[in-house]
Amino acid sequence: MLRHYFTVALRQVLRHKAFSAINVIGLAMGMTCCMTIFLWVIDEQAVDNFHAKGDQLYNIYMTVHARSGNQGSYNTPRNYRDNKTYLVVDDAKTSIPEIKGMAFYATGYSLPWGHPETFQVGDKKHKLEGSRASADFFTMFSFPILAGDANTALKDLSSIALSRKMAVLFFGSPENAIGKSIRYENKIDFQVTAVFEDLTPHTSWKFDFLVNWESHMTRMDWASGIMQTTLLLSEGANVEDVTHKLNVFVKSRLDKDQPFSVTLGLQPFRDQYLKANFTDGKPSGGRIEYVRIFSGVAVFILIIACINFMNLATARSVKRAKEVGVRKVIGSPRHYLIGQFFGESLLLSFLALAVSLVLLQFLLPLFNQVTGKHIVAPITDGFTWLGLVGLAFVTGIMAGSYPALFLSSLKPVNVLKGVVQFTQNAIWFRKGLAVFQFGLSILLLIATIVVSQQTSFLQHMNLGYDKENLFYFPIEGELAKYDKFQALKQKAAQLPGVMMVDRSSEAPHAMGFVVDEDDGVAETQNPDDTAIKWEGRDKGSMVGFKPTSVGFDFVKLMNLDIVEGRDFSRANATDSADAFLVNEQAVKEMGLKDPIGKWVSAWQKKGHIIGVLKDYNTNSLRERIRPLIVDVKEYEYFGVILVRTEAGKTREALAGLEKIYKEINPNYPFDFRFVDEEYNKMYRNEQVMTKLSNAFAALAIVVSCLGLLGLVMFSAEQRTREIGIRKALGATVANIVGLLSQDFVKIVALSFLVATPIAAYLMHQWLNGFAFKIDLSWWIFAFAGIVALCVALLTISFQAIQSARANPVDSLRSE
Repeated sequence: MLRHYFTVALRQVLRHKAFSAINVIGLAMGMTCCMTIFLWVIDEQAVDNFHAKGDQLYNIYMTVHARSGNQGSYNTPRNYRDNKTYLVVDDAKTSIPEIKGMAFYATGYSLPWGHPETFQVGDKKHKLEGSRASADFFTMFSFPILAGDANTALKDLSSIALSRKMAVLFFGSPENAIGKSIRYENKIDFQVTAVFEDLTPHTSWKFDFLVNWESHMTRMDWASGIMQTTLLLSEGANVEDVTHKLNVFVKSRLDKDQPFSVTLGLQPFRDQYLKANFTDGKPSGGRIEYVRIFSGVAVFILIIACINFMNLATARSVKRAKEVGVRKVIGSPRHYLIGQFFGESLLLSFLALAVSLVLLQFLLPLFNQVTGKHIVAPITDGFTWLGLVGLAFVTGIMAGSYPALFLSSLKPVNVLKGVVQFTQNAIWFRKGLAVFQFGLSILLLIATIVVSQQTSFLQHMNLGYDKENLFYFPIEGELAKYDKFQALKQKAAQLPGVMMVDRSSEAPHAMGFVVDEDDGVAETQNPDDTAIKWEGRDKGSMVGFKPTSVGFDFVKLMNLDIVEGRDFSRANATDSADAFLVNEQAVKEMGLKDPIGKWVSAWQKKGHIIGVLKDYNTNSLRERIRPLIVDVKEYEYFGVILVRTEAGKTREALAGLEKIYKEINPNYPFDFRFVDEEYNKMYRNEQVMTKLSNAFAALAIVVSCLGLLGLVMFSAEQRTREIGIRKALGATVANIVGLLSQDFVKIVALSFLVATPIAAYLMHQWLNGFAFKIDLSWWIFAFAGIVALCVALLTISFQAIQSARANPVDSLRSE
C-alpha cells in the first residue's frame, strides 16, 4: 500500500512539474528559514550552558530600593574599612551551609573600560584582554585546564592563569608556560600557575588571562568596576531559602543610615546572557526577546509555506476531482484517498527538505557573517537527522491536511457530472488563510522598517558632540607621568592633520563610571569621600552622577556647547583646583535655579560651578542622559588621550602620532580606537536584527505571493466559463484582470487592517527599550501596505492576464 502511495505521488509530481516546483520551492524556503533560525536559537541558548555544575550555579544581583525607584545590577555591595574594600558577602559561605562555593569575577576594573592590557616576556610585547577572579573560579566553572592545577590556579596574589593562545604566544606551548614569569604593564611580575583552553564562543565572558582579584586591589591600580559574585549551591538547595538567609546575613553589614535599602537576589548563572536587562530592579529581558521574536518568525514563515501548499493544491482540485470521482466509483475508500494525498504532500515535503539542506550549506556562512556566530550544521548528529525527519513529516502533514480531507470528501455523482461546488465555509477558510499569511508578511515588513529606522537614528543622531575624525588611546606607561603627557600633546599638536589633543578619564561615548548614590555602592573609596554634595542640597537627596576629569581643551575638542557660564581656562589659576562644569540634567536634578557660583564638593575637593554644558550623550541611547560633573585633572594617571584630526587627514595624523608615541612610551604598543566605530559597536544587536528582519520580511512576502498565486489560479479555474462568456460578449483583458483582482485586493487590505495594530503594539514595546527613539509615523504603516499591495498586484496580474488572454472557444466548447 505504501509503495502504491509513493508510486502515484511520484507520477503526480513528474506530471505536474511546474506545480510541484512551486510547492517544493515554497516549502524549501520555509524550512531553510526555520532551520537557520532554530540553529541560531540553539546556539544562543548554549551560551553559559556548558558548565558541569550549571544547575547549581547562581549569580547574585543587587536591587536598590530608593525614592527614585528600584535599580538592579549584578554588582556586589562593598564596605570600606581599615583603608580596604570588602565585599559584604565574602565570608557568607561559612554562615550559610547551602553555599558550597563562591567565585568573584570583575567585569570592569580600571579606566578606560574594556581596553586590552600589556604583557611582556623578553622582547615579546602584546596587548590582551583579561579579567580578575577569585581562587574558586576554576573549580566552579568548566573551563578546561591544560596545564597546572585548577585548585591552586588563582590561589596566590602573584598567580596568573593564561589561555592556550596567550601561552603559545609568549612561551610556545601550555606546558612551557607553567612556572614562568610574565611582566604586566611594565610594573608587576606574575608567575604562570595554570593554562586553560581558549574560551568557547558559548561563554558570555571574554578573557585571555585571569589574575587573583585580591591581587588587583593590593598590587595593581584598583579603579572601580562591577564585581560579580556567583554561588555554587548544594544539590537540591532551596533557592528562596538561600536568598532569604543571604539577605539576613548581608543586612547587618550594610550602612543602616543610608536613605535607601538594598536586597540581593539569585539568578541561574545560565540566564545571565539571555536575561541581562533589569526591570524594576530584577533581571527580566535582554537577548531572550530576540530569541522569542525570531523563533516566532521561523514558525510563522513555515506556516505561510504550508498555507501556500494548501492553496496551490486547492487550485488544482478541479483537475483532481474527476480522478477522485473515478477512484471512488471503482471502490476506493476515503482513507485510501486521504493516504494518497498525504503521500504526495510528504513526498514534496521531503524533496523540499533535501533542497533546504543544500540551501542551508550555502547560506550558513553568510548568516554567520551577519550574526557574528560560528554555527555549523550538525549533519553528523543522529538527533539532528531525527529532528529534520520530524520537521519534514510535520510540514508534510500540515501542508497536505486540507487538500487530503477536502478532496477525499467530494461526492462522485457530482464530480462525474462536472459539478464541483465549494461551500461558503471552505471559501472563507481559504481566504482566511490568505489574510493570515499576508498579515504576517505585512507585520514583518512594518517591523523591518521600524528596526531599520531606529538603527539608522541611533547611528546618525546628534549626540551633542562631534564623533567624526575623533580617536583615542589609553593613558599607560610613561604617559601616566604629567611631563610625558604634555610632551606628547605638544609634539602631536604640531603634526599635519592634527587639530587638537587632550585627555579624559573615560572614552566620551561609553562613560560607565558612576558615582551613584542611588545604587548604594561606594565605587572607589570611602562613601563619605565619593559622595557628591552641593549648595542647597536637601538632606537625603540622591543624584547619580557621571563624573569625568579632563584637560583644559576638552570642551573645545569635543565641540560641546556651554549654555551658561564659561569653559575651563588656563588664564584662571584656580580652575584646576576648585572649578566644576555640570550639564543641564545635573542642574535639573540638583534643584539649582542659579547654578553659576554655587559650591560643589566631590572627591574631597570643594569648588564652584563655573559653567553649564548643554546635555550630550555619554553612553548608549538606551539610557537617559545622566547628570554629568566635570573637573580638570591634567595630571591624572589613567584615562584616555583624545585626538581630533582634520577631515581626510586621519591616516597621516596616525602615522606621525605613532612615531611620537613609540619615542615617549616604547614599552607599550600603540592601541587606538575611533569613537564613531566604537559607538556603532554598541548597536551590534540592532544592526544584526535589521539585516535579519530585511531577509525574513522579503522571504515572507515571496512565500506569501506564491500562496496568492495559488488562490488566483484557483479563482481563474473556477471562473473559466464565466471569463469565456464575458470575453465573447466583448470584455477586454483589462476588464477580466480587474474582475479577478478585486477580491484579492480586498484580502490584502484586510490583512493590512489586521496586521497594523498588532505591529504598532509590538514595535511600541520594542522601542520602549530606548531612551531615545523614533516616532511610529503613519507613513511607516502606509509604506508597508503599499509595498504589500504592489507585490500582490504583480503576482495577481501574472495569472490574471494569462487567464484573460485565453481563447474563449476553448472554455465554451462543451457548451
